[in-house]
Amino acid sequence: MALIDHADKLAEKIRISGGGRCNFTNLYTRAECYLSANPHFCKSALAQYTVQDFLELLKHYGVAWHEKKLGQLFCDDSAQQIIDLLKAECDAAGVAWRMSTTIEEIQKTDSGFRVATAGETFTCESLVIASGGLSIPQIGATGFGYNLARQFGLDIVPTAPALVPLTFEPKDLFEELSGVAVDCDVSIGKTSFREAVLFTHRGVSGPAILQISSYWQPGTAISIDLLPGIDIQAQLESAKRSDALLPNVLCEWLPKRFAQAFCEAHLPIKPMKQYTPAELALMAGKLSDWRVIPSGTVGYKKAEVTRGGVATRELSGKTMMSQRVPGLFFIGEVVDVTGWLGGYNFQWAWSSGWVAGQHA
Repeated sequence: MALIDHADKLAEKIRISGGGRCNFTNLYTRAECYLSANPHFCKSALAQYTVQDFLELLKHYGVAWHEKKLGQLFCDDSAQQIIDLLKAECDAAGVAWRMSTTIEEIQKTDSGFRVATAGETFTCESLVIASGGLSIPQIGATGFGYNLARQFGLDIVPTAPALVPLTFEPKDLFEELSGVAVDCDVSIGKTSFREAVLFTHRGVSGPAILQISSYWQPGTAISIDLLPGIDIQAQLESAKRSDALLPNVLCEWLPKRFAQAFCEAHLPIKPMKQYTPAELALMAGKLSDWRVIPSGTVGYKKAEVTRGGVATRELSGKTMMSQRVPGLFFIGEVVDVTGWLGGYNFQWAWSSGWVAGQHA
């Protein structure tokens, strides 16, 4: 059994994840937390190898962890602990390591596969592709897995950056707001996430934006509720008789810089008692349903994962093996299964990898 990796460093994406502490899973993992052309595909693997199964593995290796928020689990120490336990599991199974090794050719044979590298040729009955997606090319991400799938005639769901900051045209961007964070409810259609939105010099980031980016399509508007849970129409009406300026009223709930810039962009700033009911209704609508159309994303360099990938109709959900090519398995990010922010993608990697390992 051999593991062939073109990278110089083992599991670099794990090492840098979660601020170096690896958000390795989520307590609330379920199929609804994943995007795919077939939203039911991930159910089998997630049921076969669960969050609790991975926690038992951590317990066996003495890895301490904690819940940060929303079911997100992190190592108490560092992501290196996850890398070390995974390598230890491979070593215990007799895996031969081939780091800094580029695969030059893969051929199907009568008994399995022939895998040729610059220095060696391997033959095997089963071949598992755990190559990841296109996100973060600066640490070695490539389209290898997709190209191999195409070589064997498998369909690919078009890929795109996911869990990624969104960009805006300069005219839509309050550049002076770079660094300001606001607790918002961000939605596209019926899908919404409530967490922080962080304004940057190019657009918006933060957990809520990263989450909704996986659902965003070019040209589509996103809706931002800047004051979730607050009846801002009633609040503005109650303040109407005062001499306070509108931004100062909004400062009760929003950062001062943001309140000032938002008001300047949508209404003349004046004392509250000078606004008409129609003007206040307009502002309330903007605050609770601010619709903006991103110009794009910052791309794979900043994307945490890749949306799309090897079509799930090409694979068995019970084994992760190709329906067309016996012995060929695809797992993790290279498959058209994309999880939410917060440890879901790592759990998909553990679950799909474990399932493939039982059958390869």
